[in-house]
Amino acid sequence: MADVEEQGRTQSEEFTDESEEEDSEEEPKLKYERLSNGVTEILQKDAASCMTVHDKFLALGTHFGKVFLLDIQGNVTQKFEISSVKINQISLDESGEHVGICSEDGKVQVIGLYTREGFHENFDCPIKVVALHPQFSRSNYKQFVTGGNKLLLYERNWLNRWKTSVLHEGEGSITNIQWRANLIAWSNNVGVKIYDIGTKQRITNVLRDNISLRPDMYPCSLCWKDNCTLIVGWGTSIKICVVKERNPTEMRDLPSRYVEIVSAFETEFFISGLAPLADQLVTLYFVKENSDQMDEEFRARPRLDIIQPLPESCEEISSDALTVRNFQDNECRDYRLEHSDGESLFYMISPKDIVVAKERDQDDHIDWLLEKKKYEEALMAAEISFKNIKRHDVQKIGMAYINHLVEKGDYDSAARKCQKVLGKNMELWENEVYRFKTIGQLKAISQYLPRGDLRLRPAIYEMILHEFLKTDYEGFATLIREWPGELYNNMAIVQTVTDHLRRDPTNRTLLTTLAELYTYDQRYDRALEIYLRLRHKDVYQLIHKHNLFSSIEDKIVLLMDFDKEKAVDMLLDNEDKISTDRVVEELADRPELLHVYLHKLFKRDHHKGQKYHGRQIVLYAEYDRPNLLPFLRDSTHCPLEKALEVCQQRNFVEETVFLLSRMGNCRRALQMIMEELEDVDKAIEFAKEQDDAELWEDLISYSIDKPPFITGLLNNIGTHVDPILLIYRIKEGMEIPNLRDSLVKILQDYNLQILLREGCKKILVADSLSLLQKMHRTQMRGVRLDEENICESCHAAILPSDMAKPFSVVVFHCRHMFHKECLPSSGLLPGVQFCNICSAKKRGPGSGILEMNK
Repeated sequence: MADVEEQGRTQSEEFTDESEEEDSEEEPKLKYERLSNGVTEILQKDAASCMTVHDKFLALGTHFGKVFLLDIQGNVTQKFEISSVKINQISLDESGEHVGICSEDGKVQVIGLYTREGFHENFDCPIKVVALHPQFSRSNYKQFVTGGNKLLLYERNWLNRWKTSVLHEGEGSITNIQWRANLIAWSNNVGVKIYDIGTKQRITNVLRDNISLRPDMYPCSLCWKDNCTLIVGWGTSIKICVVKERNPTEMRDLPSRYVEIVSAFETEFFISGLAPLADQLVTLYFVKENSDQMDEEFRARPRLDIIQPLPESCEEISSDALTVRNFQDNECRDYRLEHSDGESLFYMISPKDIVVAKERDQDDHIDWLLEKKKYEEALMAAEISFKNIKRHDVQKIGMAYINHLVEKGDYDSAARKCQKVLGKNMELWENEVYRFKTIGQLKAISQYLPRGDLRLRPAIYEMILHEFLKTDYEGFATLIREWPGELYNNMAIVQTVTDHLRRDPTNRTLLTTLAELYTYDQRYDRALEIYLRLRHKDVYQLIHKHNLFSSIEDKIVLLMDFDKEKAVDMLLDNEDKISTDRVVEELADRPELLHVYLHKLFKRDHHKGQKYHGRQIVLYAEYDRPNLLPFLRDSTHCPLEKALEVCQQRNFVEETVFLLSRMGNCRRALQMIMEELEDVDKAIEFAKEQDDAELWEDLISYSIDKPPFITGLLNNIGTHVDPILLIYRIKEGMEIPNLRDSLVKILQDYNLQILLREGCKKILVADSLSLLQKMHRTQMRGVRLDEENICESCHAAILPSDMAKPFSVVVFHCRHMFHKECLPSSGLLPGVQFCNICSAKKRGPGSGILEMNK
């Protein structure tokens, strides 16, 4: 609820009823100012009785019969002494060039503000209302109406004389008239009528709802929303009437227009005035003194509400109680509400006060948000509407928000907002940094400081780093990693960190940070020493990034101890910078590390490091036996005698077997498999690989007195050795495990072989026959001879130039052609000839397919 204090229009203030404001967080829709300047002086001596609003000026009537023309600020521009009694109504045409005035003593005047023309008339009864035609200045007829006991229409005829017509009478005093376009609406004791000046027809009669209320105490309020919509407020009732065109087929004797009431509802208080606001209504209420709904202190204050009309009710959007001067002495008839069509301005007129209400703009919205300490919303609203706000500055609102967050103790949010609010203003940034230092919150603002193209003085960043170094090593390290080194004096920070390390020499965080500072300062050797000492994961990245391979030649063991895989990969990827010989030399005293290096080298390329293959045999045998046999298989440079010696010394049977077989001693290898491994499957597999009949004989001889071996042989040698040879040599009466199953398997394998052979034979015969038929068809085809063909022996044209002479030609299936006399006789088979060319190329002799004689 807003109270309007006694202030000037230029220095306005909005304030609300404390009892309601504490409970309500809803922003008001309107703001209020008291119309002051000349109005203040007028109302000190006189009292306002009526007022009319034009886009350019205001016209104020008083109880002492004076009319004042005012500018929008309330300054008096013109004064008219009309009467000695109350001015009842003032009317202006749309152009603002003529004003109509009526008073309680029956005087009616129409005055041209810029011309001398006018109208003066005295009646013997009070004239309550007057209304000029909206186009009075431009119309030739100069029409206007007055209302007392009758509704009179005045118009000037072609003789320049005024003609009077009675439009209505007999229903009591007329209290209100509103003229819009061709429609005149007026109210009397019975209700509201609308008259069409164009058709000269009265088109409706809207009856008064509450006839118990005195019309002079609770007058009717009329307001045109547009050319067809009339808003009627009377007592506690509001009706919205729409003038519509009647269907020509329904007219008969009825007016061409009719009125439809689209909304009708009751309100809580008595209506003193109405005005449209888009699709809503602004209503001025009089609160009756005996109302039980208001506190005693505020019982008679008028209210200005914004409501949303519904067909049978309304929804309250906002409600403000106005503290106007002498409101305790006023009645419902003492208040009026006028509005400006050009902009949303609403004037509340009371005898001793005039209050102006207008829609709140974006500046007012921001004011309210700031008052409610909704700084974030205020900042957002200012950023969105920065082109439209006039009284506020986005940065100042942002600073107020930061101050509010600091007062709340939300230092992190305050620091985060600095990025957005302070922007590129380095002076403000430095001020904020010093303020955060004063309150002991440098850590909060540190992560939001500018660090790009725009930056603060180095002393600011160094101050924050020193602060972290005193209390938070981890935070200090984070800033060093995140901040570019150009922000501060690197050497000064290095010296400070070194001083702290003297007191705590094993602090990993400080050592890591010092290494990063050395790296930025391009003292990579010192950084590398620290990283290796700490076994830091970034040591390899540092070496690669800054090409420090020359610095690590004597530190290979340290690198390998830290992370073998990464170290070896790095060394192998950069063999051109650190040779294999150099690495082997450095790792000579650490054979386990040397093995890891040489093993990966061998995996990458079997031929690199071939001179170390002999050494690798011992290394594999000592540290990685599972990879020894694959190494022996893949290496072509391995000394076999040394490898055999190492394997025999360590009794590596599988490796020894492989080496013996590779050296050609397969019988000894097979013997080791059977005697030491006693693995018949492996022995059979070995024999299969070698595919040597003598090995099979040795295997059978060794296995003949060992039933498990015989079973294994019976199950596996069927496709390599004739099983009968083994079966004949089995001693009679020897018990052999699973003999029956083994024999069945041999027979099944034999049957499978027979079936496969028969199937292959059928396929071969069918394919042979098909190909033979295809060849026969091909060779039976005729061969075309023409002048371009030549004899393969004499290279002359195969056909004679004179076809009438006899000639003889031989054409072979290989398509080689000869004159018969050029073809040498064959002595191999009488009567059979062969192509000499194909026979010479060993492509198989061709036989003559065609002998052509003529």
